[in-house]
Amino acid sequence: MADVTDIDVLVSGGGVAGLTAAAAFGSAGFSVICVDPAPPITEMEAEGADLRTTAFLQPSLDVLKRAGLWERLEPHASALQVMRIVDAGGAEPEPRTSHDFNAADISELPFGWNLPNWLLRREMVARLAELPNVEFRPGTGTAALLTREREALVTLSDGARLRARLVIAADGRNSPVREAVGIPVKTTRYGQKALAFAVTHALPHDNVSTEIHRSGGPFTLVPLPDHDGQPCSAIVWMERGPEVARLAALPKEDFEQEMTARSAGLFGPLSLLTRRSVWPIISQVAERMEAERVALVAEAAHVVPPIGAQGLNMSLGDMRVLLDLAEANPADLGSRRMLAAYHKARHGEVRARVAGIDALNRASMVSIQGLRDMRMRALRAFYSVKPVRTTLMRAGLGTGRAG
Repeated sequence: MADVTDIDVLVSGGGVAGLTAAAAFGSAGFSVICVDPAPPITEMEAEGADLRTTAFLQPSLDVLKRAGLWERLEPHASALQVMRIVDAGGAEPEPRTSHDFNAADISELPFGWNLPNWLLRREMVARLAELPNVEFRPGTGTAALLTREREALVTLSDGARLRARLVIAADGRNSPVREAVGIPVKTTRYGQKALAFAVTHALPHDNVSTEIHRSGGPFTLVPLPDHDGQPCSAIVWMERGPEVARLAALPKEDFEQEMTARSAGLFGPLSLLTRRSVWPIISQVAERMEAERVALVAEAAHVVPPIGAQGLNMSLGDMRVLLDLAEANPADLGSRRMLAAYHKARHGEVRARVAGIDALNRASMVSIQGLRDMRMRALRAFYSVKPVRTTLMRAGLGTGRAG
């Protein structure tokens, strides 16, 4: 029988959330092993690279700094100073109204900073290599889990056996760890998918993230650093499933015409820079965020449509609470008391945020002209009252109500 290795924390999942968790707990002095069945893809051109981007909102900086990640990420980040919402829901795909939510109204900092997911993985893996108490084992998964009052016994897919005080499930929306401990989820399907890709364009983005509403879901352009001297943006284009399938199969030139039209021409002609990747859109919430010796984080606990940069920032909110509890009482790591406190601190907020994003997504999908017009009037009303506008911005950041 294989020897058992004793560690403080096993992180199951080596995506952006799992790598952040490993770096954060490792930087805090805990012994960590992070596993993932699939080695991370850390080059944009590589097959299977995640071409989506992540906008880290202001509250996420705390965890990134404590994990020793921000100094690595900051040189590659594009600041998001303004979030612009454009309604193009008229008879033709042209801007009818446009409203800017400027971070300067509530803060001296930008709303957040945007980075490509493949680059995040590259820098996070490099950070883990700097930490002597952290071991990253790509190509290895969690095969079996047995929890007890005092410990979790884990068998990995290569036969290695671990004894951990805490298991962090960061293994995605179909989390094997969540299934192993029997936590059910509630899933909502919209019949939507998202196309993710990067483009260059003629007109500068001026660090403005632009969300264009028409039907099927938002078309969002998020600033990236210039590419070969040309302005560059990441795009997430949400539509109903059959329409995404049609768009994904179009020849490059035809696709560029369609996406330029869907962008309402706001940035001039768009040129496709990367391949197109397709992602399913769902909402999902776990019934609980903890079990014996196990904490669910990120998509193992909650999944939302990509609206308002909420997904990974909710995940880093999970990690911030978990890390605070662990550092406040290291001897209590993974205990029933610690995990109950974690669930209490996070689950209510997570459920409320998922419900809010669900409502926004349904509003963005409407195709009936009368409902589009109602959506435009509602946005105009929200924007015109400054206390409402600043409250919405603070809520989006997760920093509380306007003062």
